[in-house]
Amino acid sequence: MSEQSQLIIFDTTLRDGEQSPGASMTREEKVRIARALERLRVDVIEAGFPAASPGDAAAVKAVAETVRDSTVCGLARALEKDIDCAGEALAGAAAPRIHTFLATSPIHMEKKLRMTPDQVVTQAVHAVRYARRYTDDIEFSPEDAGRSELDFLCRVIEAVIAAGARTVNIPDTVGYNVPEQFGGLIGALLERVPNADQAVFSVHCHNDLGLAVANSLAAVRAGARQVECTINGLGERAGNAALEEVVMTVRTRQDIFHCDTRIDTTQIVPCSRLVAGITGFPIQPNKAIVGANAFAHESGIHQDGVLKHRETYEIMRAEDVGWTKNRMVLGKLSGRNAFRSRLQELGVVFASEEELNGAFARFKEIADKKHEIFDEDLLALISEATVDAANEHVKLVSLRVCSETGETPVADVVLLVDGEERPGRADGGGPVDATFRAIETIVGSGTTLRLYSVNSITSGTDAQGEVTVRLERAGRIVNGQGADTDIVIASAKAYINACNRLLQPGQRANPQTGDV
Repeated sequence: MSEQSQLIIFDTTLRDGEQSPGASMTREEKVRIARALERLRVDVIEAGFPAASPGDAAAVKAVAETVRDSTVCGLARALEKDIDCAGEALAGAAAPRIHTFLATSPIHMEKKLRMTPDQVVTQAVHAVRYARRYTDDIEFSPEDAGRSELDFLCRVIEAVIAAGARTVNIPDTVGYNVPEQFGGLIGALLERVPNADQAVFSVHCHNDLGLAVANSLAAVRAGARQVECTINGLGERAGNAALEEVVMTVRTRQDIFHCDTRIDTTQIVPCSRLVAGITGFPIQPNKAIVGANAFAHESGIHQDGVLKHRETYEIMRAEDVGWTKNRMVLGKLSGRNAFRSRLQELGVVFASEEELNGAFARFKEIADKKHEIFDEDLLALISEATVDAANEHVKLVSLRVCSETGETPVADVVLLVDGEERPGRADGGGPVDATFRAIETIVGSGTTLRLYSVNSITSGTDAQGEVTVRLERAGRIVNGQGADTDIVIASAKAYINACNRLLQPGQRANPQTGDV
């Protein structure tokens, strides 16, 4: 593809996606997702906001040192201290990028920044120039560009390009724009900014009105050549433009979009499942491209048409986006090498033999309960096996629940808390409620349960259930996941996993410290 015809895919799942309440990821989880994005052939991976916390800086550093085939980006406010944090975190990247931003809309400048337009231009230019001491690949975003005055927006963009910004990103920060309006804005900027040809124009659309993908595609048709998006449309509030929808629309409608991406679309579904599993945000069945029903046909008329000729009702092939019937056929007699090999095919690489041994032991337990083990079972198993042992203060030893018609359910639980076994007992409105109450008699987390979600990992009555628990304490929100063929045990694991995350030192509160 020529430079003009390539659409750059900038993935911000690890940064903006993490700003979804409860979607905070550990360093190890960010690295796993970054590896999946690299296999997907994402052009730019925005790994985080280094100045937000030491933990976020460490995560960006780990991603930068792991990823070799994609540009790794760190977000920074237009402040020297933020840019220094980003530059230091990205020092080990093969291809680093610093993404700095400053608000340009009248309401943001007056109410949030309390700066004059002249001060905003001066600070934006200084930030771009300052960031170039770390790398020449600088991206600048005028935050809330969708509600900014066009003349002032042109002035800021011309100035930052002259200062050395290679990419100028136009964010619809609050999801306010509609496609015709947003496409018109991009077209006007490309026409009116004198040095527009010296930078790639990008867009970053939020989904508050359900128009993030439509706005992004309108911008591409108007000349934008980078789209900022997330896997599954993850993101704060209503989310961001979904990577899979943007990519497959451009790929499918080449008659309209005179550009294409370098994305390996067969990796879309595996990457989608990985992100859903780690963040605890399940994919709705009717979600485009990656939903379970995306290629299902219930209507007899549709079924008949597809059987006669697939393209009567399918505009894409399921195989092209990674929907396959690959099945793990290993059993309880299978060895570690076969187990390791299949996980490597799924993109899972173990950091140590100890980690592999823990995962393999868990695999053996599942193999005793299930006749067939699917790839989804393995990925759920890995999420359990890769818990940071140093921060696992609470472990489940045993659980017994009595639940019968006409009687109040009672749960007896034994936990290992910092090496000491402690028993707990409680009743509740159901077996799961009793289990959670019993755990609380021991850990006393003082949290509020914000979400309890159950999903079947695969089909069949012997399927593992995957439970997501979201807890909140003092403004901090965490997710916990657990999987088991017994849904009550899976629930206990998820609750304990969330408690362990709350107890981890040095973790920041929900990352709402900045956005574009």
